Amino acid sequence: MAQEGAFALRAPVPATGTRTLIELAGVEKVYRNGKLEYAALRGIDLSIPAGEMVAIVGPSGSGKSTIINIVTGIDRPTAGTVTVGGARIDQMSEEALASWRGENVGIVFQFFQLLPTLTALENAVLPLDFLHRGSKHERFEQAAHNLDLVGLSAKLDHLPSELSGGEQQRVAIARSLACNPPLIVGDEPTGNLDTHTAVEMFELLARLNEEGKTVLYVTHDLSLAGRAHRQVTIRDGLVAGG
Repeated sequence: MAQEGAFALRAPVPATGTRTLIELAGVEKVYRNGKLEYAALRGIDLSIPAGEMVAIVGPSGSGKSTIINIVTGIDRPTAGTVTVGGARIDQMSEEALASWRGENVGIVFQFFQLLPTLTALENAVLPLDFLHRGSKHERFEQAAHNLDLVGLSAKLDHLPSELSGGEQQRVAIARSLACNPPLIVGDEPTGNLDTHTAVEMFELLARLNEEGKTVLYVTHDLSLAGRAHRQVTIRDGLVAGG
């Protein structure tokens, strides 16, 4: 019963007049392999206010993950404009984009992407090390704080192989919080977890949203998608709803 109740909870709707955080205008993405071309996005217009929780849904191959990659600057559009937090990230150099991403976006992947030879604490501190934020002591102190936020303060020195799948994803979320970014993005963040653990992970993301962070995530799980107050459906590289 508790699990059913957890699914019933929905993210709060941002107040009217909230500023736009993400703006995609006429975004196209064409992948090329020799003479072959594949249009992953065919003209996406999408506006997401700050503080919103949005689920991106749609069939496999529809372009969902490509949108995530465009929003985070992992990939660049073939055409159109990408504005996040007032910055035209499609116009940034690779160096500027890497710095911007480290400061402004926390990314949570399906397969955790933890370095196997580093402890939970060492994995969580990596973004701070990359940006040289504060002293070494301050960076580890912040990383330990973030691990405490996700309920892993007792396992700072554990390697990923010594953690369950849910615990590894908690480390990944703690890592995404390293620089206190305004935007948390997940590409199937619960896709590699059992149902119970997936609910726990989503509750953690929902709590971050309630604290003011914008959360954007791709999911095939319609139950989890339904917990966002807005769903954007992508089909054949176009927005089909939401």
